[in-house]
Amino acid sequence: MAITGGAFPERPQIHKLPQPHYIDAVRWLPQLSAFDRFAVLALSSPSPAIQIHSLDPQTLTLAPQSSWAPPSRVSSLRTSRTQTHQPLIAAGTVSGSLHLLFANAVDALMESELSVPEKDLHAGPVSCVDVMDGAAECVSVGEDGRVNLVSVTGSRLGVRRVFDSEGLVSYTAAKWASPAEFVTGGYGFGLQWWDQRRPGGAVSQFKANWGQGTTSGIVHSIDIHPSRKHTCLAGGSLGTVFAWDIRSQQQPIILSGIGTGEAATRLACESEVWEVQYDRYTKSTNIGNISSSRILPAMICSEDGILAVVEQDEEPIELLAEPCAINSFDIDRENPSEVICSLEWESIVILTRP
Repeated sequence: MAITGGAFPERPQIHKLPQPHYIDAVRWLPQLSAFDRFAVLALSSPSPAIQIHSLDPQTLTLAPQSSWAPPSRVSSLRTSRTQTHQPLIAAGTVSGSLHLLFANAVDALMESELSVPEKDLHAGPVSCVDVMDGAAECVSVGEDGRVNLVSVTGSRLGVRRVFDSEGLVSYTAAKWASPAEFVTGGYGFGLQWWDQRRPGGAVSQFKANWGQGTTSGIVHSIDIHPSRKHTCLAGGSLGTVFAWDIRSQQQPIILSGIGTGEAATRLACESEVWEVQYDRYTKSTNIGNISSSRILPAMICSEDGILAVVEQDEEPIELLAEPCAINSFDIDRENPSEVICSLEWESIVILTRP
């Protein structure tokens, strides 16, 4: 595994904050003002909880602001804003329920909650939930093979079943691409593109067929850049990070992990890639040769404790290396130099890049 840190003139500042509970996931809450910062934590011990913490910008310490108890452990966590700029938290659980929590836009205290019971949504855990930016509309997927859309209508949630494979196909990740389109991922590094304007099933599918590379793996996370909806970024098993361009579907674009030739040597990690996000802070090393076909830099976290930036045809840049898994991370949308991570060993890490 060849990882360098030469792309940054200074190493990031790292602040580790031990926590009294196990953390399943962490997200930044969309910023309410230039002076207030909040993070959302999904906790699983001693009992499941979703907490909003305020961040002191001087000491970089977290303090609980408000809390809500889900019926079971949180399996997927997302944050967004509504059309009225109200902070929104979406959470799927291991019992199959989905919850939308609305926070106060002034002090981030939780104001209201809308839920879909497990029997109405999934027969088993929610693998992933994603919220459409600027709208209280979610897509949820599960290993039961169900793909659901959940939308807010007045003070109620409406559920629409988009697809049900009845367990023949399992889904592990999902991401909105546009108000009408979203992508799902699952086993075998497969990806599916859905368009609500064309009902009946996925309108396009990517099935891994990489010659000498192995295809036995799972897509754990998907991201789509808002200005390049045609390109889907995926991270999964075996340290794999790849992109699928729906305009040219013959071969994946390998950023890290499995593949053939030289690309196979660029490993950011050697285990499960739990999360992947486009990194809007890191500038491409090929700034003079950027085209719509080149994949923009991305950040990943892994089971073997690596937080790194990966870029097409470049060596990965290691930001953090821990002796335990980094379960989740989030890049601040308003200030992408700030990254928050949750560690397997009951800690939160706040990383500030120069």
